[in-house]
Amino acid sequence: MEDHPLNFSIPLETQGRKYRYKYEALYHAIRAAILDGTLREGTRLPSSRDLAAAYGLSRGSVAHAYDLLHAEGYVRSVLGSGTFVTRAEPRRTLPGRAAAAIPLSPWGQRVMEPAGPPEALAASAPPHGPDPAGTISFKDAGPPAAGFPQAAWKSALAWAARERAAAPAAPGAAGAAEAAGDPELRAAIAAHLRRSRGIAAEAEQICLFQGSMQAIMLLTQLLLGEGEPAVLEDPCYHGISRAVAACGGVAVPAPVDGDGIIPRDWDARVLYVTPGRQFPTGAVLSPTRRQELLAWAAKRNAVIVEDDYDTEFRWRGRPLEPLKALDREDRVVYIGSFSKTMFASLRIGYAVLPRGLVGPAVRAKALYEPVSPARLEQRALACFMRRGDYERHLRRMRRIYSAKHELFRQTLAEVIPELFGLRMAEAGLLVYADWKQSPPEYRAFREAARRRGVTFRDGELYRLTPGPPAACFSLSHLDDASLVEGVYRMGQAWKDIYEMKK
Repeated sequence: MEDHPLNFSIPLETQGRKYRYKYEALYHAIRAAILDGTLREGTRLPSSRDLAAAYGLSRGSVAHAYDLLHAEGYVRSVLGSGTFVTRAEPRRTLPGRAAAAIPLSPWGQRVMEPAGPPEALAASAPPHGPDPAGTISFKDAGPPAAGFPQAAWKSALAWAARERAAAPAAPGAAGAAEAAGDPELRAAIAAHLRRSRGIAAEAEQICLFQGSMQAIMLLTQLLLGEGEPAVLEDPCYHGISRAVAACGGVAVPAPVDGDGIIPRDWDARVLYVTPGRQFPTGAVLSPTRRQELLAWAAKRNAVIVEDDYDTEFRWRGRPLEPLKALDREDRVVYIGSFSKTMFASLRIGYAVLPRGLVGPAVRAKALYEPVSPARLEQRALACFMRRGDYERHLRRMRRIYSAKHELFRQTLAEVIPELFGLRMAEAGLLVYADWKQSPPEYRAFREAARRRGVTFRDGELYRLTPGPPAACFSLSHLDDASLVEGVYRMGQAWKDIYEMKK
């Protein structure tokens, strides 16, 4: 049961009708709130004393209104507990009160446009609504809570809270510099990138965002004009293609093979790329192609936006240097996020910006957020990184994810080797799998797997141009038993297809 706050109005006149008595106005106000769903079934109404005091009525008027509602079955009284709504209807739009058509700007209209072809939209959402209970989902669900060092994180949060209480921010301190985020976290990120990725970053070049997608969207607004081309990997992260479309840009698909994006002399000034582990295929961009991309950017006076979304989780081999580490002309924006490495609800991402882009990016972000949000979490994360807890956490998760990937590979090879060709990598949280059978069989298999309680991402979601069927499996959030059970359910789904053909 829920209590309802004293926030509904008492109309003394409704649709031109004036009420002679206040109890009538109260009765009609409560009845209308029940019928339109504002007051839901089980809601406890205020006591007659409280309601009378709140609206300047006599307790007798309130009691009379409640008696009328009780007589018509809208409420019931429970001795010693109060008066409760007994029936209610879903909230609905009143007749003749259709929603007004609000004109949108060109940018707003593009935001509302479909994010891709109908096939991709269908692939992005469950065909029959949310997954039912018991479904094993191989869709991306973020890092597992079980692997996170809760005690170390709580200690960092407590330290940050004590420090904030001891040194509160000065009034009027907000400004463009504040929008860039906590200075201590920016310094900790710069130190981590110098040590782990070979990026000669300074804290002044780093701007914090609410996740990497906010960084991608704002930078796209800064770099891409109406009708201008932007080069995107094909397939690519659909958030990037949506950002380009919303800003009025024209996506130029760039094919991807086993060595990553295939360089061309594109007539464009912006390139979005995932060289550390191409999203979603997992291909690692070769050293030669990295140099070719940098040479192209210098020739075209272009900017390369490098999204390094999950290469922190490399469990074998030495990672190749990011483009930003090879960048000698300061043309690369390096984007990272803690939502994948820490926990999904920690919406902290960052960008290492070319020096010529720092001022515009921070000023643009200040228009949305004059003061960077989640300052307590930002300061706690700085402490977490300085203490070495972040790198210890990464080392542990690398071992866990490596084992998950190997278990998935072995189980798939044992149960349904005829269905998928896995593009196994040495890093990351996602496995890209090429479908080995016919396209109609792939569509039938997806539906059969759903009926068996297994879901996964359709590779079509990430394509800019048509291509063969493929699936994307996220493993990070599943325990070993669920992972194995999911593969066996897919095996049963494949058998179901052939049973139906008989």
